[in-house]
Amino acid sequence: MNYAIFRSEPIMTMSDLRGIGSHNKREKQAYNSNPDIKIELSKNNIELVPLNCKYTKGFRELTKEYEKEHNERMKNERKERQKSFTEMLNKSKNVVADELLFTATHKFFDNMTRDDIIEWANTCMQFVYEDLGYKKNQILHSVIHLDEATPHLHCVVVPLVKKIDKRTNTERFTISKKQYIKDKIHLSQLQDKYHQRLTEKGYDLERGIKGSNVKHQKTKELKKTTRYYENKVGTINKKLDNAMNDFEEKMKTTKNIPFNKTHVLAPKETFDSMNQVIKETKKAIEFQPKLEQLFNEVDTYTKSHQTLEKENHNLQREVKSLTTRNQNLTKENNNLKSYIKAILKAIKHFFRELLQIGNDKTKDLTTSEIKEYFDNKDFDMIDVKDICKGTTKEDELFDYAGVPSYLKSSKKSYEKDKDDYEISL
Repeated sequence: MNYAIFRSEPIMTMSDLRGIGSHNKREKQAYNSNPDIKIELSKNNIELVPLNCKYTKGFRELTKEYEKEHNERMKNERKERQKSFTEMLNKSKNVVADELLFTATHKFFDNMTRDDIIEWANTCMQFVYEDLGYKKNQILHSVIHLDEATPHLHCVVVPLVKKIDKRTNTERFTISKKQYIKDKIHLSQLQDKYHQRLTEKGYDLERGIKGSNVKHQKTKELKKTTRYYENKVGTINKKLDNAMNDFEEKMKTTKNIPFNKTHVLAPKETFDSMNQVIKETKKAIEFQPKLEQLFNEVDTYTKSHQTLEKENHNLQREVKSLTTRNQNLTKENNNLKSYIKAILKAIKHFFRELLQIGNDKTKDLTTSEIKEYFDNKDFDMIDVKDICKGTTKEDELFDYAGVPSYLKSSKKSYEKDKDDYEISL
């Protein structure tokens, strides 16, 4: 099944117009950023409405009466309110031009000759003139690109019109895309007309997917968001690595610290290091749901494209890129889950050690941390049971976490023998 594709892309500034002209006229020597363009084939491109100069120069020629009118009007403006023609265009809410893109899914062009493609493109131009309503002197440039995987037609129009200025009740020039494409609803209706015109000419094409232009824009947003989250995951992993490495170094010295049956003299640096691990782990835990939400959204979106969107080659490349990024995010997320699980296991072990050999203040602080982890659902009932069973805090934490009484130890072992004490991660 092949789809007819028609898009409208506004050009808002003269700088944008210059860049689009450079692309459409293939004025660069190489296109490293777009591997689809085979510059050695650009000589095969076909200009239906040729332009033998830069886009900005051609625009100036097309709008010379508008510029003359503007300059005359500026003579009567106060100096601080005067603007050049270019400044006025760039700061206006109106477009300076509109780029119309026509193409179809790749297989439509299979076995087409050069003349066949020109005939299809001329049908597109009939749509521009007869359905959109543009006149030939409003067409800045129209070119068929044959140097990419899928042939397509770029038609850049300048919607220059004369309208009544309600303030002065005089007729003035303006550039108004809304005179030709009023809104998204109207654009959808025009896409219906475009499809109808093609089928009446005998082309076997389905109407393009409704709303695909919106999805095309969302692709760019998702790619930007995905890049941000990839960087965020890298930062989280790096901070967790640093915190864990520092914690492990501090714990090496903890083994030789003197203690008695009721007190442990843990260095402040070691305790601070443990708190830093806890802090970074909490950040990772808080971030993980956002990461999962993102890759679920990307997964749903890419699947939607894969089943519904069979458009041009460029869009398919974007979908493929998002799919690859999503696979990478899934892998990163699974690694992060495993990392968090390992760290939580180490923290549970360390909390149990503190409840067994810490002083009263240490045990109270540790108990508060355990309760907070339980409240945040980082620890469940079984975790709490494993941490505190057989310690002086068993009753308090069993009650807090709702651990059944039959799981309590028959004989509480509140102390550990000194020779058996060792913290391992």
